[in-house]
Amino acid sequence: MSLYRDVAVVLRTHKFGEADRVVVLMCRESGKVRAVAKGVRRTRSKFGSRLEPGSHVEVQLHQGRGELDLVTQAETVESRPRSRGDMGRLSHVAAVLEAVELVVADRQPNARIHDMLVGALRTIEERDPPLLPAAFYLKLLAVDGVAPELSACVGCGGDDAGMGLALEAGGVRCRSCGGGRPVSDQALAVARAVLGGGLVAVLDLPEGEVTREVDALATSALETHLERRLRSVRVLHGA
Repeated sequence: MSLYRDVAVVLRTHKFGEADRVVVLMCRESGKVRAVAKGVRRTRSKFGSRLEPGSHVEVQLHQGRGELDLVTQAETVESRPRSRGDMGRLSHVAAVLEAVELVVADRQPNARIHDMLVGALRTIEERDPPLLPAAFYLKLLAVDGVAPELSACVGCGGDDAGMGLALEAGGVRCRSCGGGRPVSDQALAVARAVLGGGLVAVLDLPEGEVTREVDALATSALETHLERRLRSVRVLHGA
């Protein structure tokens, strides 16, 4: 087995054997890695608390022969105490972690997504904007090359007011091309801003009808791409 080091965010963990856990890591250099952390469920474990979902850590791993590597060291890079003690923050953390785990393929390096995730977690810790999960979903789809086309009708290329959301067709459609699910011009403008470089201003928006509409739009876009429902949505919206 070869030894390697990386910085990573813990995406998810689950029990493995009597005292171990499997941790799913979004590593900056190695991509999404699944590894066994031996003995972390024991109370005397040296690094069990450092390998919780959302933790930002520097890890040392042995590359295994199969799907699972082995964690041999873990040191905290950046702690986020507010995100561990607040249910609103916890739900937003869960939302971005699940999105990355489902979108990113195993062992495909993607430093940009890793850095986006670290930045999102830091923002949640500092001020927890209402639109952060939705903005993150849209940016994640854009980095993956599958963001919905929101700037113009996917049918004719027109950009008239009154577009409808037609995610099955890849974005928005005008009335002449068949329309789609109603979406307000305001929500569409916010979603376009996320994808067009206006993220900072979007994250300053207070919670309200428009932010809830953008959240629903972004969630639908991600779930349509994944062809599955997000587990974290049930927590985020009480569904």
